[in-house]
Amino acid sequence: MILSSLIDSCAIIVRGQPRGGPPPERQINLSNIRTGAMARRAAQGQPDTKDTPDEPWAFQAREFLRKKLIGKEVCFTVEIKTSLGREYGMVYLGKDTSGENIAESLVNEGLATVRREGIRGNNPEQARLCELEDQSKASKKGMWSEGGGTHTIRDIKYTIENPRNFVDSLHQKPINAIIEHVRDGSVVRALLLPDYYLVTVMLSGIKCPTFKREADGTETPEPFAAEAKFFTESRLLQRDVQIILESCPNQVILGTILHPNGNITELLLKEGFARCVDWSMAVYTQGAEKLRAAERSAKERKVRIWKDYVAPTANLDQKDRQFVAKVMQVINADAMVVKLNSGEYKTIHLSSIRPPRIEGEEKNKDKDKRFRPLYDIPYMFEAREFLRKKLIGKKVNVTVDYIRAATGPGEGTPAFAERTCATVTIGGINIAEALVSKGLATVIRYRQDDDQRSSHYDELLAAEARAIKNGKGLHSKKEVPIHRVADISGETQKAKQFLPFLQRAGRSEAVVEYVFSGSRLKLYMPKETCLITFLLAGIECPRSSRNLPGGIQVAEPFSDEAMLFTKELVLQREVEVEVESMDKAGNFIGWLHIEGVNLSVALVENALSKVHFTAERSAYYKTLVTAEEACRQRKEKIWANYEEKPVEEVVHLSEEKERVANYRPVYVTEIADTLHFYAQDVETGGQLESLMETMRAEIAAHPPVEGSYSARRGDYCLAKFADGEWYRARVEKVESPAKVHVFYIDYGNREVVSSTRLAAMPPAFSTRTLPAQATEYTFAFIQVPQDEDARADVVDCVVRDIQNSQCMLNVEYSGATCPHVTLLFGDTKEDVGLGLVKEGLVMVDVRKEKHLQKMVRDKYGVDDGRLNIWRYGDFRADDADEFGYSR
Repeated sequence: MILSSLIDSCAIIVRGQPRGGPPPERQINLSNIRTGAMARRAAQGQPDTKDTPDEPWAFQAREFLRKKLIGKEVCFTVEIKTSLGREYGMVYLGKDTSGENIAESLVNEGLATVRREGIRGNNPEQARLCELEDQSKASKKGMWSEGGGTHTIRDIKYTIENPRNFVDSLHQKPINAIIEHVRDGSVVRALLLPDYYLVTVMLSGIKCPTFKREADGTETPEPFAAEAKFFTESRLLQRDVQIILESCPNQVILGTILHPNGNITELLLKEGFARCVDWSMAVYTQGAEKLRAAERSAKERKVRIWKDYVAPTANLDQKDRQFVAKVMQVINADAMVVKLNSGEYKTIHLSSIRPPRIEGEEKNKDKDKRFRPLYDIPYMFEAREFLRKKLIGKKVNVTVDYIRAATGPGEGTPAFAERTCATVTIGGINIAEALVSKGLATVIRYRQDDDQRSSHYDELLAAEARAIKNGKGLHSKKEVPIHRVADISGETQKAKQFLPFLQRAGRSEAVVEYVFSGSRLKLYMPKETCLITFLLAGIECPRSSRNLPGGIQVAEPFSDEAMLFTKELVLQREVEVEVESMDKAGNFIGWLHIEGVNLSVALVENALSKVHFTAERSAYYKTLVTAEEACRQRKEKIWANYEEKPVEEVVHLSEEKERVANYRPVYVTEIADTLHFYAQDVETGGQLESLMETMRAEIAAHPPVEGSYSARRGDYCLAKFADGEWYRARVEKVESPAKVHVFYIDYGNREVVSSTRLAAMPPAFSTRTLPAQATEYTFAFIQVPQDEDARADVVDCVVRDIQNSQCMLNVEYSGATCPHVTLLFGDTKEDVGLGLVKEGLVMVDVRKEKHLQKMVRDKYGVDDGRLNIWRYGDFRADDADEFGYSR
């Protein structure tokens, strides 16, 4: 038999070997000896009873036997059995009666007295006990020592006035203890040493099956409750342990029991005797992930309480449980659309988190107002933006945690389709955890038996606790952010008011919120805080199906492919748009650029759109036509059935267009290496000077804080030039805080500066108050040498003649990037370009337009002076390319 526990030093509980469950117990009382009674607590519900302390040497006797016998194999004999079933006998250490006699050991150590009143002369065992008692008295051992043992009585503290303060005062340091009683597998009674506090401790982070007390007082065990209790008893009961008291919610002391042979909390989980509980998991100091791993091991092996367990993802293949995908769209703060390697699209929900939402009375506010969740629910926009900036277009690792089954509509609850819930990570960062830690989502609480939850649920709870402690996002006591976003889609009057600003702004930053079709999008303009419908200029995209008053319009071929192409390229990406015009429905028309790609051109290049005739007057016309012709030749997609029509000779009777000469005064401020130049209109020069004076006066009165401005590409700002003065500029590129490329919008020059020389542009001096004054031009009717040395000669000549001087300018025709002009010297009115031709520095560019050809012949004829590039004769016929020219 195995010694299980000691009631006191004369009553011993023994157990047989376990076979298929907890073995039966048997109490053996030691014959012929008496020890002091252990302390007893007053019976509950009986006010007349009182706590009784230990009798002298009772605790020492119990401790002597506990250390000698607990968990050891013993042998016993029964001498007397009373009518009440009480058994008296002798207990020996070992497998048979040849082992150490426990009663004799107690008497020999002076920890028990012999019952001499019933001694029979012919009983050698009793005689042996009397002899040992006499020797113990002579040696003054134990209770026979001087003082009689009164100083050995311990003072047991059954109650603690303030358990929480008591637990906090221990600072989660291990304290020595003896486990006195096991209520069930996860609740024990422990004696804390050296102060003898008797406390009930519940194991942190777990719960074992329990014994339910019925109305009649009987106890009904839950499945595996007895086995779990035996598991804990057989390892800890009356053992020396260390306990870390970790928390005390609602007067319940939570702790972890440490034993040299292992951690009972983790062992119970691993053997399927317990399950993790969320409410106490957070205080477990040994690491919650260890508990989850132990529970997961039991589930996988389907042991004991998990014998019928079915994993949430049991019906999924490994490739469907874990995969890498590209994020294409963020639906809201907890859902996204990803593209698998197979090309399939899949909607993923982040496990165990809930996005920001409106609760209570807030739901019923502003019923007349059109409700827009993204902007009207506090922190929904911030949460969506966090995910969009972090994930859009990036590859992520997806681990499916569970599939939430579809639910039908209930009373006050909407219907939900089946949802795939997963943990999404990028660069080792759990996106759900990052979202919760910023206070942009909350963690869902589950029933204890609900296993459909995140595989990193404890990390989510810890992140939420940090967010609450630091007052982040939803947990902040500050006023919630308000997003006043004007939706001017289809609002013609509002669109007309915005149009001039967007046209003057040049390229504006935007975020693509929605893609209606290949060429129709909804954009969010951050600076203008508005939503607009945007149509791509210069192309004609296949139309998608749509509902019309007369019925459904059938989709044109390749309309879905065009829309998918646009979605994959720009949806929820940050883009730049150039607004050119507006249609009668209030939709803006223009060009959209993403990372150097013109979306109109990209659609044409991929044979998903045709060039529209309105593109002829744009700078991108030549590129569009070239791309379209290449697709037409390959007969790709929309051009699959294309057949060239025979060219018919058409006689045009239209009148010849005449050149218009309308010269205006400009001031040339900058000349580039490509012979492009920047000029200011003299007429608005006074406005610029006035604005600069006011701006510099305000800066002098309120100097900007050095280094406070954070540069972003495309932003308008103020920059301090080499002369120490501030000018308006646009950020073109940010290499580092020390290297920011800026373009001075009123003068046309560029510079690389440190961010410490930049400041935010006050609204009073923005381009809405006065548009950028430097306009880019290039010379008409001339060809610039491609040879670097020859071109440098031309630029030097022009810089010497016209930079920082007033000239007369006339726009002759538009170009790919800027207008082509003729320029006259301000004093002599001589043509600057003609002078370059006469000096032999450039060649004449013969135009195809008839009304311009006359101008070229009459004004730009070249004599045979053979100057500069002509010194070797006219090389244009056969080897112009070798000299850096092309006709």
